[in-house]
Amino acid sequence: MSLFVIADLHLSSDGSKSMEKFGARWTDYMNKLRRNWTAVVASEDTVIVPGDISWALKLEEAREDLLFLNSLPGQKLIGKGNHDFWWSTNAKMTAMMEQNHIQTIRMIYNNAYLLEDCIVCGTRGWFVEENQQHTVGNADYARIVNREVIRLRLSLEEAVKLRNADGRALPILVFLHFPPVWNGFVCREMVDVLHEYHISTCYFGHIHGAYYAPRTTVFEEIEFVLTSADALNFTPMPIYPTDF
Repeated sequence: MSLFVIADLHLSSDGSKSMEKFGARWTDYMNKLRRNWTAVVASEDTVIVPGDISWALKLEEAREDLLFLNSLPGQKLIGKGNHDFWWSTNAKMTAMMEQNHIQTIRMIYNNAYLLEDCIVCGTRGWFVEENQQHTVGNADYARIVNREVIRLRLSLEEAVKLRNADGRALPILVFLHFPPVWNGFVCREMVDVLHEYHISTCYFGHIHGAYYAPRTTVFEEIEFVLTSADALNFTPMPIYPTDF
């Protein structure tokens, strides 16, 4: 089994949303994604998708996009992004997927997953710099960050339990939607939790169009890896054991 990551699929099966304002790479992006994904991912592989899965606003409206994702090779572990307004409770999402025979998608949400060579966990995260947000209405930034820190801790605690039960010193990989560190901005609360649990690698999405930015940034001995779909040219990026 191989492990891959790709964030920000921004699926729109009905064609109602366009991403071309972010650049020419987004032209015909769903067909490009299918072609490139199928070329590198096998049925026994796992792909992590850290948020912004679908443009749908309601769970039932996300059905076609989830069926599209389900049709691609491999198992998928998906997290929530800031545009995933369709995201509902775990019970409702699980029921919807069962009803539609969606069998290759599971949610990363206050939990963790034991894979062959690592443990996967994460949450959405948040930018606390208001000038980097485009939130509708008034957002309580401190409250949102505190909530995301709690969710990250819950996920990390589950990861630690899995590692202890397994008995191997497996690395714990964290997948967030928002970058904890980006272009001089630091979400101190999130970074401190990563330090507390001795996390050495954190993958994130959300950033579009930054094609000349380094894929990996090291901050306080933690590697932060950009995995947005357009940055990867819509090809899932392999994660190797040596990366841990």
